[in-house]
Amino acid sequence: MQHIAFIGLGNMGAPMARNLVAAGFHVSVFDLAPAAVASLVEAGATAAASASAAVQTADAVITMLPANKHVQELYLAAGGVLDSAKPGALFIDCSTIAADVARQVAQAASERGFAMIDAPVSGGTAGAAAGTLTFIVGGSEAALQQARPLLEKMGKNIFHAGEAGAGQVAKICNNMLLGILMAGTAEALNLGVAHGLDPKVLSDIMAKSSGRNWTLEVYNPWPGVMDGTPASRNYTGGFGTALMLKDLGLAQQSALSANAPTPLGGLVRQLYQMHAQAGYAQQDFSSIVQMLQPGLNKPA
Repeated sequence: MQHIAFIGLGNMGAPMARNLVAAGFHVSVFDLAPAAVASLVEAGATAAASASAAVQTADAVITMLPANKHVQELYLAAGGVLDSAKPGALFIDCSTIAADVARQVAQAASERGFAMIDAPVSGGTAGAAAGTLTFIVGGSEAALQQARPLLEKMGKNIFHAGEAGAGQVAKICNNMLLGILMAGTAEALNLGVAHGLDPKVLSDIMAKSSGRNWTLEVYNPWPGVMDGTPASRNYTGGFGTALMLKDLGLAQQSALSANAPTPLGGLVRQLYQMHAQAGYAQQDFSSIVQMLQPGLNKPA
């Protein structure tokens, strides 16, 4: 595969597409934001006038979109990418959406003779930029092997969770836990600071103790503790609170459908909903610490 179409150039999609360009692929890009397209063109990609135009001669199509409705519209609407792609094209959807929607789209692709995988990612914007993402894949083994050379240019870990939709189930389990960990980490740090502890020292202590977790070590929510994180740039440029809230909602929908109790997942969803409604929907999800200390939005 040499020609790749990449649709959706947000905080995650743009660096992923950039890594494919750097790897030598011919990448056609489309996004509703002209500035996002222009940035990729500067990196060596080719701009497409529409999503349908982007996929017409592509060997593989990668999509990274915000929510169910965007994926359904792109794939299932008349004149969408399934109607426009050339025979034999491979579809890779990296969006985080409901498993049922992933299965619906995969079935539509299969009926038209296309192979497709759902491949949501973990690793954040830093992982997307560094090419170290984790891909959580649902779909056939054959489709995964076809996609692997592309995924390896954007990520470091590739897991096959099962058939179509399984990648989405695994991803929402992961993101539910991430939301819980972030809220708990913010509370612990705030408690320590309230007693006069240095947040960096406390973070180092917990990172080497039984409270160790990814948010402490990679994505610390306290400003000034860790360079390069959204917390140290006014909670911008990361994984938005609105997106975390969406994923927590997907987790609750999935829990209800399977009759699987998720009391902490339900609670953290309420916390993020309150946070979003308070005006922080576009800030990084680590800004949940601002519920505990409003105004904590600048490096110390």
